[in-house]
Amino acid sequence: MSYRHPERDQIRVDAVLTALGNPLRLSVVRLLDETGGDHNCTSVLNTLGVSSKSTMTHHWRVLRESGVIRQEPSGRENLLSLRREDLDARYPGLLEAVLAGSRADEGLSTSATGPTGATGSTGA
Repeated sequence: MSYRHPERDQIRVDAVLTALGNPLRLSVVRLLDETGGDHNCTSVLNTLGVSSKSTMTHHWRVLRESGVIRQEPSGRENLLSLRREDLDARYPGLLEAVLAGSRADEGLSTSATGPTGATGSTGA
């Protein structure tokens, strides 16, 4: 089986932003960016705590067809890799800005809820 991947010059910013606009897909991209290289789908699912491969089939397709990831068959698995070089060449700084924003948002939500996850005011 072979998957369709857009060539670098066919990657469209609206498709990339749509793909990155979903929190689960953004988590996949963050994981691939932080760890680099190729990862099999099962290891990505396990790392993210996602139990349904069928749910992820749609997300893999959106990421692949938008040009954000490369998905290649390898035996009974598929290997995923981030197309950072293509994205950086096509839209310099876009991916880094989105990933930095995602990390900042994660930091805000963690600090807003505190160590127990409960929100509340300190009162005055």
